[in-house]
Amino acid sequence: MSLYPIFRKPLLFGLLTISVLAACKKSSDNPPKTGTRDELTKDSIYLYARETYLWNDALPSSYKSFNPRQYSSFTDELSALKSYKRSSAGRPLDKYSFIDQGEVSDEIGEGISGDYGFFVGYNGLDDGYDPLDLRINYVYEGSPAGVAGLSRGDQILEINGNSNLNGRVDANINFLNNALFGPDRTINLRVRKKDNSIADVSVTKARYNINPILASNVFSVGSKKVGYFVLNSFVQVSGSDTDAPTPFKTQLDAVLNNFQSQNITELVVDLRYNGGGSVETANYLADWFVPAGKSGTVMHVDHFNQTMQSGKATILKNQKFLYEGKEASYFDFSFAASQNTTKFSKKGSLGLSRIYFLVTDNSASASELLINSLAPVMDVKLIGHPTYGKPVGFFAIHIDKYDLYIPQFQTKNQLGAGDYFDGLSVNKELNDDITKAFGDPTERYLASALAYSASGNYTVSSTKTSATARPSVVMSNERFKEVNNKLEGNKFKGMVDKPRKRAQ
Repeated sequence: MSLYPIFRKPLLFGLLTISVLAACKKSSDNPPKTGTRDELTKDSIYLYARETYLWNDALPSSYKSFNPRQYSSFTDELSALKSYKRSSAGRPLDKYSFIDQGEVSDEIGEGISGDYGFFVGYNGLDDGYDPLDLRINYVYEGSPAGVAGLSRGDQILEINGNSNLNGRVDANINFLNNALFGPDRTINLRVRKKDNSIADVSVTKARYNINPILASNVFSVGSKKVGYFVLNSFVQVSGSDTDAPTPFKTQLDAVLNNFQSQNITELVVDLRYNGGGSVETANYLADWFVPAGKSGTVMHVDHFNQTMQSGKATILKNQKFLYEGKEASYFDFSFAASQNTTKFSKKGSLGLSRIYFLVTDNSASASELLINSLAPVMDVKLIGHPTYGKPVGFFAIHIDKYDLYIPQFQTKNQLGAGDYFDGLSVNKELNDDITKAFGDPTERYLASALAYSASGNYTVSSTKTSATARPSVVMSNERFKEVNNKLEGNKFKGMVDKPRKRAQ
């Protein structure tokens, strides 16, 4: 069922003011009825977490003991909330909560972004990463970077006149992070193209439509046909205010129908930079990929906290929107596990004997949901690095001009598996080769999948899959992961679901 509220713009319809929300609590532990705009927002963040946060049983139950107004910023308050629930090893489980002003709803719900349109990473070698070989790992077509002629594999020599980009130095990574995600609207690059020519390129941020399908192809492997496509984000397949297909769904269906017409029997899904997005889209793809004989079995179950399951999260009455032409609120929806069980419903006629997922620690949330849902019902292989580890999801809570995202549910597959907070492990661990274009059969990840399809062995016949010579100093995988988390830290990693209407 597709519902309207998940990606609507804040304040689009009759949202109650924060002061009314703060005043509506009826207990001796009431927050103050007055305060600055920021203070009231801080109150609301805590009050929503107390009832809807997946791990609300770990939070202070008293407003006064938590005292949200003591924090200097919303981010600081969220950091405090995130610190309470810890793993058996003592690490905070929540690395996911954040607050924004509609950027995620634009990107996931409407397929619109407002950045440069490219991201970067250090090139992978067989035994680590080259700290001096910074490259563009992908570019969105039609984005400012795409219009400027940048492409995957371009080597970055300078950014804003700075050529000191050694990935082993923290100050350099901080510089990169600020240049890529900071307040400046324009970035100046000097790059070495694939033909070894040098180009100076200036890119200015602008809004553009995202097509997250970066490449697709069909390969002949012996007598088999193997499909391949890169999916960089789970943009919604249906509209936010209607069930009409989005432009992305049209693009996605064209790829899937092509695979179907060519009778592929194996599929390589490249999710190496996919941080997640819409659960609806993950479900849609799972229905295309699942064997017909498994249709009707459980895909995944969403588990909410006991407050929400028992219908006691009354604060959700303040989250109002239009549903089927009538005023509704999130409180009108059921959060019981029985009402949040998704079953496979086979789409199309793809008959896949095996599916390969190309993944890294940037592969998160809806990417992991798709993999975890399919793992019990078909032959699934993972190539690359262990995934990010986000088996939880959320829906947007609108507070004033902000969208609050805190984990509200955990997903588990039909076997009850869903505790991959440290990521999904891979069958074959390899480092990313950014020198090759997506879909190049000699690119390290794809070559390994095609090799396994041909022989049942991941080993590539030619061991040289990167065009770069081994540098004198190699950055370890552990250091690269630390660096990569900073360079990807501003990217959305998550999955956003749509609640189900409460039974009448």
